[in-house]
Amino acid sequence: MKGGEKPAGSNQSVGAVGEELATAFLQRAGYRIVERNFRCKGGEADIVARHGKTLVFVEVKTRRSLTYGPPQLAVTSFKQRQISKAALTWLAKNRQQDAPARFDVIAIMLLADGTHRIEHIPNAFDLAY
Repeated sequence: MKGGEKPAGSNQSVGAVGEELATAFLQRAGYRIVERNFRCKGGEADIVARHGKTLVFVEVKTRRSLTYGPPQLAVTSFKQRQISKAALTWLAKNRQQDAPARFDVIAIMLLADGTHRIEHIPNAFDLAY
């Protein structure tokens, strides 16, 4: 394994697979992907997309089992604050403070048979900062 690569079963590789699936799902639904994996001090946004005139900050949660509950439950109030900080930073950096924006969650279950199930939750939470 080269430096930086993760073993196939690692959480980071599961997350990367989920983000790819979520990106394709959003594009098929008519969203335009603006940026992926935006990071700043205090937070990050997995996907920044545009849906019509609305900017959408998307948190992607991917699981291989329900051991720790459904994926969307991992978007805790702490995580919502981190995503909110990233969104505010992104909006300021891109001079989009007046653009309508919302927070969506995409929950993905990777099933044992190699298929997956996607649940898109638009407007999953309000600005939490």
